[in-house]
Amino acid sequence: MKLLELTLETPEENLALDEALLEQAEAGNHPVEMLRLWESPEYVVVLGRSSDASAEVNLPACRERGIPVLRRSSGGTTVLIGPGCLMYAVVLSYQCHPQLRMIEKAHEFVLEHLRRAIASQVADVVASGTSDLTLDLRKCSGNSLRCRQRHLLYHGTVVYDLSTAVMAECLGTPPRQPAYRQGRVHQDFVANIPIDPVVLRSTLAGVWGADSPLHDPPLNETRRIAAARYSQANWRIETG
Repeated sequence: MKLLELTLETPEENLALDEALLEQAEAGNHPVEMLRLWESPEYVVVLGRSSDASAEVNLPACRERGIPVLRRSSGGTTVLIGPGCLMYAVVLSYQCHPQLRMIEKAHEFVLEHLRRAIASQVADVVASGTSDLTLDLRKCSGNSLRCRQRHLLYHGTVVYDLSTAVMAECLGTPPRQPAYRQGRVHQDFVANIPIDPVVLRSTLAGVWGADSPLHDPPLNETRRIAAARYSQANWRIETG
């Protein structure tokens, strides 16, 4: 598996790069698998593909803080990312893993790899809900996926020092909640896990067997996607 540790300059490009990696894999003649790791230096609110910004985001608070609100290509609900939130993305081949065509198997497969990497430092993290990892029933990782014909993109978060106060200020109450949330507000529901992000990056690469650097990321396609999508009103949400 290829490994790419790369954070680009803008939130738009960072979201677009995950999509470009999936498109690059689809365009090839052979199965391709890769792991990308990155961390946004600024706060960004990221909606799921079908999320309702008016319900899931406090737009005036984001405007006041200057936090951009963008939409990603995968499903799931809205998240806050930024400093203290490690982002990962894996592109996986159905030819190598045919069972991943079943969505529940894809969730199980990726979350188990993620859990194993975290377990090197925090042993009590478990899978909860559809696509979360939790510590003491508090969410520490949220994830989503996008499926194509021959590959899938699975990406998500691991929070280790993200401000839950900013999260509570900028995010609304999600309309879809896992049962284990039990109606809790963000600050009671989300927990930073005591983990060294440098060690986590290394263990994630080891768990996935990502030991070959990706030297030619699709940056031109990334810029094209960022310009074509995130300049559109339904992909970049005006905060007021």
